[in-house]
Amino acid sequence: VPELRENGIDLKKRLELNKEQYEYIESYFDDNLLPYVQPMLLQGKKIKPFLNSAALYLAVELEDIETGEIEYALVQIPSDKIYRIIILPPSKPDVHDVIFLDDIIRHNIHDIFPGFNIIQSYSIKLTRDADLYIDDEFSGDLLSKIKKSLKKRKVGPPARLVYDREMPDKFLHYLMEVFDLDNLDIIPEGRYHNNFDLFKFPDFGKDHLKLKPLPPLPIPELEEADSIFDKIKEKDHFINMPYHSYESVVRFFEEAAEDENVTHIKIVQYRVAAVSRIMEALKKAVRNGKLVSAFIELKARFDEEANLKWGKELEKAGVKVHYSFPGLKVHVKLAMVVKKTSIGEEKYAYLSTGNFHEGTAKIYSDFGLFTYDERLTSEAVKVFSFLESKLIPREGFKHLLVGQFNMRQTLTEMIQNEIDNAKKGKKAYIILKMNSIQEPKMIKLLYEASQAGVKIDMIIRGICSLVPGINGISDGISAISILDRYLEHARVFIFGNDGDEKMYLSSADWMERNLYRRVETVIPIYDDRIKKVIWDIINIQLRDNVKARYLDFNRLNEYKRNDEITIQSQNETYYYFKRKLLGKNI
Repeated sequence: VPELRENGIDLKKRLELNKEQYEYIESYFDDNLLPYVQPMLLQGKKIKPFLNSAALYLAVELEDIETGEIEYALVQIPSDKIYRIIILPPSKPDVHDVIFLDDIIRHNIHDIFPGFNIIQSYSIKLTRDADLYIDDEFSGDLLSKIKKSLKKRKVGPPARLVYDREMPDKFLHYLMEVFDLDNLDIIPEGRYHNNFDLFKFPDFGKDHLKLKPLPPLPIPELEEADSIFDKIKEKDHFINMPYHSYESVVRFFEEAAEDENVTHIKIVQYRVAAVSRIMEALKKAVRNGKLVSAFIELKARFDEEANLKWGKELEKAGVKVHYSFPGLKVHVKLAMVVKKTSIGEEKYAYLSTGNFHEGTAKIYSDFGLFTYDERLTSEAVKVFSFLESKLIPREGFKHLLVGQFNMRQTLTEMIQNEIDNAKKGKKAYIILKMNSIQEPKMIKLLYEASQAGVKIDMIIRGICSLVPGINGISDGISAISILDRYLEHARVFIFGNDGDEKMYLSSADWMERNLYRRVETVIPIYDDRIKKVIWDIINIQLRDNVKARYLDFNRLNEYKRNDEITIQSQNETYYYFKRKLLGKNI
């Protein structure tokens, strides 16, 4: 806020307004807000008001003018109807004054409660339990049960209350009683919640205050080729969204839909954009006589309704749609195209750490691999066969690591191999990049590896239950977290393997849910060119000293700072790929 003010944008508090601005917000309230701000007087547990999940409310403490009794009430802040940041008449030349919608309501709240004195108001946000509760996934129609459970989501029981930490204990405990919450369900925060509303903060044309645009870079070899499949047949291709354009992935499907030699297209759908060229390509492929199948995971959290919609739409178009497994979630990121030629079938696969979602491909950092390598495509066939038939493959997986088959066991064996090498005095190291690590057995094994002398570097964006840097336990482990303009979503596992290094991309984190209750794919990288690119990206991230934070025993999340040249890894990664695009040596 101080920096905004220095640059001519002043986020005002209501007590800082001048007379003209007070008149403006009073008029604005009458003209725009009054129809939406309906008061709800609370009566303890007699009547429990229904609050929309994650919506903003003002909790108001009132005094009855006649009786002097204290009352409590709620007023919804209609940020779903009106922009949260309101532009005010300027208080001085060359200054843009703005105010939160919340504060306009606070200022005018006496109009909503005639006959009461307003003592104070505090912002709150109630979140409802959004889990799907399905009594028995293994009997009956799982699809129907999911549809039925979704109808109950919006009215699920209260699960969490975020509140202004200035709220008096008496008022807080009153709200906890009304909504049946205990101490584990409440989270104190500041005066304003739902900070994602700030994505719509007006910029007033001050582009120098915004992040410098990094337009996605093309991959001409794939995007401009006469046939993307010819290029994939020549060699594997690597893509790193959002630095690279997602166009090559979209073209993979659009060309398959048009290619007269393509007979089959298969895809696993976990999360998909509301408007999707990929989904349109699948429908077009059916019209062109291709056999198209889609496995749709209906239990993708908060995307269940969208996936139901797409499932229905694809089925209507003639796509063979397969739905969720009872008791398991399918988190695989995989697509396949089969072509018929004069010498037999050709199989092409796209395997990724991210979803087939044109929207998130612009803001999530993910890795993808296009391949014609029979070692991978033949096993991709087995994955789809399992998903479509629910029958265990006769032959196991030798290259792909697949959740529910060989993934956890193989990862465990590779860590143990590094431990054994370290004990023999050989060079041993592990690099792990993922969203979260929480599974106790894997953490224990990494501690053992550290104690044996294995050097372990970790890049963990989210939950990290492993504690690095504990003397005698994890002093061989270092961990950082990088939070920047893009969401770090890619997973990479690297094992030294006594000089014969093994590198994998993964759809899975090391959480109990990923390792025990999901179908996942971990993808070996065999192409040395691609290995080098991934290593370059990992090294850039390990050297980040702008956005990287240390994860350690103190849990302070301190920024990594040193005297080396400044490296902001996401910016550096973008320019790394831009230099490669321009053909410059790097």
